[in-house]
Amino acid sequence: MNKILVSACLMGHAVRYDGQSKPLAHPAITRWIEEGRLVTICPEMSAGMSVPRPPAEIEGAATGEDVLSGRARVVEVSGGDVTGEFKRAAENALALAIETGCRYALLIDGSPSCGSGFVYDGTFSGQKLAANGVTAALLKQAGIAVYSDREIEELVARLTADEAATADSP
Repeated sequence: MNKILVSACLMGHAVRYDGQSKPLAHPAITRWIEEGRLVTICPEMSAGMSVPRPPAEIEGAATGEDVLSGRARVVEVSGGDVTGEFKRAAENALALAIETGCRYALLIDGSPSCGSGFVYDGTFSGQKLAANGVTAALLKQAGIAVYSDREIEELVARLTADEAATADSP
């Protein structure tokens, strides 16, 4: 059975920077819970970050890939550099995905960690940038298929197709 790494906030855990959750209600989530497919993580909490915590963004309209390569930083609205924590968070998420056999990830969009469709541009003005967060970038580099919470239908279709192909092979 294919496992899915999922952002804890999507599962109703109040782990976001503002102490809130963003539960994702979808029939597939209920089915995947019953099947034992979901592996839940909040990358930031796994790296020891608190809840609540100051908002953070990748500075300079950069991407998670830029952070991983050392070309950009993740900074808090107060100016604090949390790049190390976000890199450790990504490494923890990847280690858990590998340990539990996750081939897919379902992550909350917009986060400087989990964003896969967009992140904010580092100005704390609400401006979006089509880019990956640090965790999403590292998971993708490792060959894990990453989907945002807005792409759950695409994940359902991919999982169904992949499992049908596996069932048909000798």
